[in-house]
Amino acid sequence: MPFRLLIPLGLLCALLPLHHGAPGPDGTAPDPAHYRERVKAMFYHAYDSYLENAFPFDELRPLTCDGHDTWGSQTLNLPLHMSLFYFQILGNVSEFQRVIEVLQDNVDFDIDVNASVFETNIRVVGGLLSAHLLSKKAGVEVEAGWPCSPKTPPRSQALGIYQNCPWGTVQRGDPCFCLGSSFSNCSAFQTPTGMPYGTVNLLHGVNPGETPVTCTAGIGTFIVEFATLSSLTGDPVFEDVARVALMRLWESRSDIGLVGNHIDVLTGKWVAQDAGIGAGVDSYFEYLVKGAILLQDEKLMAMFLEYNKAIRNYTRFDDWYLWVQMYKGTVSMPVFQSLEAYWPGLQSLIGDIDNAMRTFLNYYTVWKQFGGLPEFYNIPQGYTVEKREGYPLRPELIESAMYLYRATGDPTLLELGRDAVESIEKISKVECGFATIKDLRDHKLDNRMESFFLAETVKYLYLLFDPTNFIHNNGSTFDAVITPYGECILGAGGYIFNTEAHPIDPAALHCCRRLKEEQWEVEDLMREFYSLKRNRSKFQKKTVSSGPWEPPAGPGTLFSPENHDQARERKPAKQKVPLLSCPSQPFTSKLALLGQVFLDSS
Repeated sequence: MPFRLLIPLGLLCALLPLHHGAPGPDGTAPDPAHYRERVKAMFYHAYDSYLENAFPFDELRPLTCDGHDTWGSQTLNLPLHMSLFYFQILGNVSEFQRVIEVLQDNVDFDIDVNASVFETNIRVVGGLLSAHLLSKKAGVEVEAGWPCSPKTPPRSQALGIYQNCPWGTVQRGDPCFCLGSSFSNCSAFQTPTGMPYGTVNLLHGVNPGETPVTCTAGIGTFIVEFATLSSLTGDPVFEDVARVALMRLWESRSDIGLVGNHIDVLTGKWVAQDAGIGAGVDSYFEYLVKGAILLQDEKLMAMFLEYNKAIRNYTRFDDWYLWVQMYKGTVSMPVFQSLEAYWPGLQSLIGDIDNAMRTFLNYYTVWKQFGGLPEFYNIPQGYTVEKREGYPLRPELIESAMYLYRATGDPTLLELGRDAVESIEKISKVECGFATIKDLRDHKLDNRMESFFLAETVKYLYLLFDPTNFIHNNGSTFDAVITPYGECILGAGGYIFNTEAHPIDPAALHCCRRLKEEQWEVEDLMREFYSLKRNRSKFQKKTVSSGPWEPPAGPGTLFSPENHDQARERKPAKQKVPLLSCPSQPFTSKLALLGQVFLDSS
């Protein structure tokens, strides 16, 4: 049977029966319309509180009704980027348009700020790409040729990411479409391995003394956004560097098929050797599956399926997933992390529904025990782990419920949605938004409302209770758009969410890639022709007065032949970067989780 990816099972909602009779605590079924309105009210309570008390900071502090920055600078306006899609699913096109204008007037990446490459990509770039692809649906005036951008990047340069490319691999007349502005020093992906640094300065590049240690997820979570960038702009460099990083991780796996938690991007040596599906690793696996579906890429899916075998062989115990030593497979931590709750949803995307439901039910029992998921849960003891008792209103279990409900219609999944609405409102709701639960044992609160609550948690809740939302489209409706490449069919469904719940329309990528791939082939033929002509001229010792032919400026052109070959061959070793241009720091660690590195002395 030929290998086919097509649209994942979890998204074929209309082909499956949907049951709306999930019993409530009193035996009655929760009404989807009722909970949908409750979730909408939750979103606006949180969003309005942010605007009134915290804007333009990137995070609301709900207990003191003010704001602060957590990811770099208030000029990034993270909650606005991350809320754009929510206005679409709510049908609030006027606020979508207003936020676009605010971002055009305020966002600036040309600033002296250290930012996480991973976080900026998934939150800001992902949000802007999704907004670009949904902008016409919201009544925003789009450029000729939308959604493709043969000369200008998505939804215009005013959004603040139409700058010179920071990766240092492109030298061309037209600006690139990237995370930040021109980096004067070494850039994020310019390492001997092709795996990126974790942090860069948006104005100056990688800081001298920047640690070369990056978590696995921070290396393998670019293919969705960067392949979208390449498709829309016609510039292959973004997808190229993302694929190089993915391949280096793949080549670095242990003999038993596992990857660790943190790796040195200069040497390729594993620094934290704990293997699992949770924090520090999670979205790497997620992007192998979603990248495979988005790009119809058999190789990416084959890589994930190989990982899946190793994960089931070494880390799975009674439908729980533990942490093990990546080379030996011995258990290093018998804990469940709340971030691991994305896994059942990911399993549903590859059609492994039975295993997904069994694991989901395990996680749901923890939710019912505490009214939320603690950051760490000791599986043998059946209780929280010290100093990891909190619940910052994470979305992962709700995300899995949405995917699984689309795939199965199992009423248990609506029960989780009902429980989430009730517990979050009862425990976390305060006058200025929703507060992180500091300790699930006594429900004490912390003065934070993280941006993913707006971007993901309430979004997945709403979509769980809204089976007819356009995002669940099964292809029965669509939009026909005329572009320079012919007529395209957009908005037919099969949306791929990035890891911050920003949806990407795969039809747009297909539309924009078609002619550009043909154009790349023509450019290659022209280069080959020119090369043969030049060699023949040398052999015949003829002089040419007019100089050599040079390829014209245009989408997909890298101008410099060596740059063109480098991007196509995808060999980071050809990047002309001195090995010592980004000095490293001594670094020792024992375990790295939840973005923290626990040193040997801790």
